[in-house]
Amino acid sequence: MKSGVLSNGVSALVRARYLKRVLDLLVASVGLVLLAPLFALIAWLIRCDSPGPIFYIQLRSGLGQRPFRMYKFRTMVVNADARLSEVLYLNIHADSRLYKIPKDPRVTAIGAFLRHYSLDELPQLINVLWGEMSLVGPRPLMLMEDQHVVGGARMRATVRPGITGAWQVRGRNSLSFAQMMLLDCDYVQNWSLWYDLLLLLQTAPTIFRSQQAS
Repeated sequence: MKSGVLSNGVSALVRARYLKRVLDLLVASVGLVLLAPLFALIAWLIRCDSPGPIFYIQLRSGLGQRPFRMYKFRTMVVNADARLSEVLYLNIHADSRLYKIPKDPRVTAIGAFLRHYSLDELPQLINVLWGEMSLVGPRPLMLMEDQHVVGGARMRATVRPGITGAWQVRGRNSLSFAQMMLLDCDYVQNWSLWYDLLLLLQTAPTIFRSQQAS
């Protein structure tokens, strides 16, 4: 009896995971088609604003802690990574494991606009289409941040990282590294398709409120 219940539970989880991937593929495919004109406009604005590539590609830690190339619209000058040490003193996080630099001098004019409305994140739909990310999940950490994830918090790597997730809805930049890890573990342990849909619905209003407060 117990084995039957367990088997049914596993089957239900597998079906839910399958539906999650189907939803990812559907939304990413349709989104990339519908947003193509916006992508073209943003690409043109980036080109006009500063020299350099349209996309910023960065290695992030993904499923199973495997690094992958995450896409964003470029919002900084081309030598921004080389200049990181120059602006670390502006980091608002007392915890050196996190990096958040408001009014970063490396950010371009159009880049500031894209960041303000989270438009720079849209190319991650490409990562979702390729199966490297999901619409919802733990945010993919930079490799230098991921090395600080220890112990039980490593369970965050058992699911695909997401474009949005609990961080965006429950605190964004105000969270500590430890709080972020707790939210990620809670997401993995209590995941359901309905939880994903709830986080998706809550993401846009949360971004809008954060822009009003900024």
